Amino acid sequence: MKDLSLHILDIVQNSIRAKAKLVGIEITELPKEDHLIITITDDGCGMNPEQLQIAIDPFYTSRTTRKVGLGLSLFKQNAEMTGGSFNIESELGKGTKVTAVFGLSHIDRPVMGDLVGTLLLLICSSGGTDYVFKHQTPSGKFGVDTRELKQTLENVPLNNPEVRSFLKEMLQENLEQIQITE
Repeated sequence: MKDLSLHILDIVQNSIRAKAKLVGIEITELPKEDHLIITITDDGCGMNPEQLQIAIDPFYTSRTTRKVGLGLSLFKQNAEMTGGSFNIESELGKGTKVTAVFGLSHIDRPVMGDLVGTLLLLICSSGGTDYVFKHQTPSGKFGVDTRELKQTLENVPLNNPEVRSFLKEMLQENLEQIQITE
């Protein structure tokens, strides 16, 4: 995968397939430690110890439409290529937590990519999953919770064209303010 936003999208799609109702996406930039940390948590069906052990094997997938599952293994590889680390925790019936630590300034770290587009796609999808997104840098922090958005908007769906346009603007402005590192 060319960029981190595509990794995020891929991992979140795993959460959706695991029937998650709430997915957390957290990005933390720590320049002093030279770390970029991406954590994705969900309350999906989780994995048993055997599934967890083989989850990062590129030749394992729980999907029946294909025979390989490269998402987690590529995410792990990209993190480790930058001197970082990768961890996945899961408990059957409780959900999964994926954490990738990248070397922030490492030449092999993929760029963030279209994070706004990825978040907009997830937030405005018609599924029943809610998202809590947080991004923190030394310049500030920004977060959005779709449960709060839905409550504020009452009966107006998040994929309404006017809401979508507002969300896109809000995401762009706030993420630019905290200066995403590329």
